[in-house]
Amino acid sequence: MRRALAGLAVLAFVLPLRADLGAPPEVPYENTPYNGKFSFVRLKFRPSMWGPGNYQWGLDLKWNHDYPRGETHFAKILEETTSIETNAGGNIIGLDDPELFKYPVAYMCELGYWTLQGKEAENLRAYLQKGGFLILDDFVQRDMMNLEIQMQQVLPEARFIEVPKNHGVWDSFFKIEEPPQFHPLRNFLRTSYLGIFEDNDPQKRLLVMVNYNNDIGEYWEFSDTGFLPIDLSNEAYKLGVNYVIYAMTH
Repeated sequence: MRRALAGLAVLAFVLPLRADLGAPPEVPYENTPYNGKFSFVRLKFRPSMWGPGNYQWGLDLKWNHDYPRGETHFAKILEETTSIETNAGGNIIGLDDPELFKYPVAYMCELGYWTLQGKEAENLRAYLQKGGFLILDDFVQRDMMNLEIQMQQVLPEARFIEVPKNHGVWDSFFKIEEPPQFHPLRNFLRTSYLGIFEDNDPQKRLLVMVNYNNDIGEYWEFSDTGFLPIDLSNEAYKLGVNYVIYAMTH
């Protein structure tokens, strides 16, 4: 699957910010200072709309879906299955924060509500070009247009290309013959795994991993509850571990 970014009619499809709601509320959190251990980094952004939700903070800010259980569980699995030492839970970092450059892997979700502000596009572009790896998760087909629009501001020449089944990301730690093909809550959706590659060349470094029509964070969040099938939750963890190992070695 290839989707050219440059030809989009940006103004026709941008999700408007809900001016009547004002700025999204701030939420308290405490990051672990950089200490050489792996920290799961969740990127925060100003969503195009928000509202009440059943989350840790009682707020649905879109970028905080599956927080903090998702990254807490994933950090434990990563440390137990690999030799990587992790910090419990994870850090929350703004797209324009210079602290982002201390961490090789970043995660972002709910891309249908993603909006870029100020110097966020410039900072994220520099992060990816300097070796950073971005995981995009928890969005479905209807959100793809907005994702393309926002990424056009970050990497104007980039294309979304289906990640080949023989790509190194599928064999960086676990051997994944066939990545999971179903969304955890919408099993009628067919999942694809798209990537943005350096110079749009699948033979070069993978910069961005896109879980299209999928939500591996949902599997991580509920993996200790029996809400979702154990075998699919295990596969979601394998994906996350492989993404991290690929990023750390490329």
